[in-house]
Amino acid sequence: MTLQAENVTAALRAVLGDASTALHEPTLGGREWDYVKDCLDSGWVSSVGQYVDKLEDMLSEYTGAHHATVTVNGTTALQVVLRLAGVRAGDEVIVPALTFVGTANAVAHIGAVPHFADAATETLGIDPAKLDRHLDEIASSVGGTVINKQTGRRIAAVVCVHIFGHAVDLDALTAVCEKHALPLVEDAAESLGSYYKGRHTGNHGLISVLSFNGNKTVTTGGGGAILTNDDTLAKSARHLTTTAKAPHRWEYFHDEVGYNYRMPNINAALGCAQLEQLPGFIERKRALAGLYRDAFADVDGLRFFVEPAFAKSNYWLNAILLDPATAALRDEVLAHTNDNGFMTRPAWTPLHKLPMYAACPRMDLTVAEDLAGRIINIPSSSSLPRPA
Repeated sequence: MTLQAENVTAALRAVLGDASTALHEPTLGGREWDYVKDCLDSGWVSSVGQYVDKLEDMLSEYTGAHHATVTVNGTTALQVVLRLAGVRAGDEVIVPALTFVGTANAVAHIGAVPHFADAATETLGIDPAKLDRHLDEIASSVGGTVINKQTGRRIAAVVCVHIFGHAVDLDALTAVCEKHALPLVEDAAESLGSYYKGRHTGNHGLISVLSFNGNKTVTTGGGGAILTNDDTLAKSARHLTTTAKAPHRWEYFHDEVGYNYRMPNINAALGCAQLEQLPGFIERKRALAGLYRDAFADVDGLRFFVEPAFAKSNYWLNAILLDPATAALRDEVLAHTNDNGFMTRPAWTPLHKLPMYAACPRMDLTVAEDLAGRIINIPSSSSLPRPA
């Protein structure tokens, strides 16, 4: 039998019922109103306030990272992180071709050049073995600096992304980075609540970032965070994101070019209320993934994407993966599901296919291109399925 679009819609309906369903909506059922109102009543609504510090402490406790610094969004967090990792204008940074554009944008914002890496079918993230072979071929070490022999530019870092909340193979990727003397940065924007071999994502590289956009598992409306276990990097992250202002009771003195990137208190208040509910969010999202796995088990021509064996995923965005033989039916499935009230979407356009990044260096991207043509994201809110 072959894939039928109506069978995908029927599987969604079996889990979600008949009501129209968005792809991912925030669940606001805790103390969000109380905390935000407290900010309004007190007047502490900007980047100084008790909830900023409280959210950072809560993130550190939850993830196990020694330090957390909250920012206005995930892209600004990654921009600062790249600078802290030693990336400078004119450098190249290895990033996945299959990810949200914000990862490459952060590289471009500091004047560096994205260098695109292929994906692994098991994780959807960077393929460590293929990256290792690519670096063996194109990179050379000159005085301890890694140079791309094809472009003459320094390769300064590797950024991995835990796609849809599924951890990449961090042990293998760390080994590749150590072999080639490249710092590993984790873009954990999608993986709050995800674990690699029992340890929360964001703790394996030099430094990492989170995102709290409105469609993430936990939201602050808009926001991000920098995580690190390095005391010096943490101090620099806090300093840079608060305009590099030297502490003083009244004097304004700034000792380097910094950024006005600190998260406002009113957003942090929302985040504190959300983070209090995170264990329940994760439990419900994993339960939803289990329902989907069963519902799609008998649908021909596709499979429900499950976490790799070494990871425990937050299942931020659930996904079905069409078989190669049925990939041409992707848009038909998207049209049928959306026409019937179930918001589905394809994966992002691979970044090397975007006009501003078309000329960037890259390895062979066969797998990323193939996956991008077969992935369909399906409704994933933590409030699903809704009570009958």
